[in-house]
Amino acid sequence: MSEKTLNNNSEILFLYDAKMCNPNGDMDDENKPRMDYDTSTNLVSDVRLKRYIRDYFENVLNKEIFVTEKAEKAEKRVEQILKRKPDKNKPITEDDIKKISSICYDIKFFGAVFGTSGGNDHVTGPVQFNWGYSLNPVELVESSTITSSFSSGEGIGKDFRVKYSFIAFDGTVNALLSESTELTDDDLNTFDKSVIKSIPFNKTRSKTGQTPRLYMRVETAKDLILKDLRDYICLSYKTEDYKIRGINDISLDLNELKEYLLKNKESIQKIYYWADDALTFKDNKSFEEIFNEFNLVKIL
Repeated sequence: MSEKTLNNNSEILFLYDAKMCNPNGDMDDENKPRMDYDTSTNLVSDVRLKRYIRDYFENVLNKEIFVTEKAEKAEKRVEQILKRKPDKNKPITEDDIKKISSICYDIKFFGAVFGTSGGNDHVTGPVQFNWGYSLNPVELVESSTITSSFSSGEGIGKDFRVKYSFIAFDGTVNALLSESTELTDDDLNTFDKSVIKSIPFNKTRSKTGQTPRLYMRVETAKDLILKDLRDYICLSYKTEDYKIRGINDISLDLNELKEYLLKNKESIQKIYYWADDALTFKDNKSFEEIFNEFNLVKIL
């Protein structure tokens, strides 16, 4: 077993809320928040979440990353790093991939598609996320027209926002894929902190108003692959009309999740966790009280 191979898989649950902002605009729909209108569910792509994390790697941790504004296309980024342009006559090699991966921190987690012709075209990352979705029905604020101060009027546009969205993401860490990107336990510890801290560091106009609320990474033996943890959680509403406008209007029920994890307790090594103080749980229990039968590791 390589020292650079993870011994365990992980399942990730990450929850954050969005208040009077646009969590993930849809460029094909006037940049409105992505929605499943049949269920009033707010959607957020995995690409959006990875962008938060990559920006944190690059701008706060000062790491080189592959998917960056330093290059508009993947093939251009490859050329920047290798100091040459791969082509059919001189394709990208295994050594080239190792060099790129050793330089670009985000590849350790998410892998990369290099967009080059000939040779190897991609690395599959051990960390993957599904699309996020809101646990509550979400209402949109009717758009107001926004304008810039340019006299030409070129800054005119629409400003769509959600009133309140409590968003849940599920992610996985595949130990079998960790060797190809040399992902270590220390890297995962950095990753845990980066996910939690990444959203508050993104203070653009449309994204201000988002707050991380809960992060847990359930580390399991390689013989166990957990199901999507979001299937075992639900919101309890404190308002009579079920219309929520803030974190104080809800509590989170994790009892079913606890029961599911208890059924697999023998294969669960640790639960790494962080919970925001403003988030309350059903029966007014703390996260530690709910999961006190497991080996808990607090992240921050």
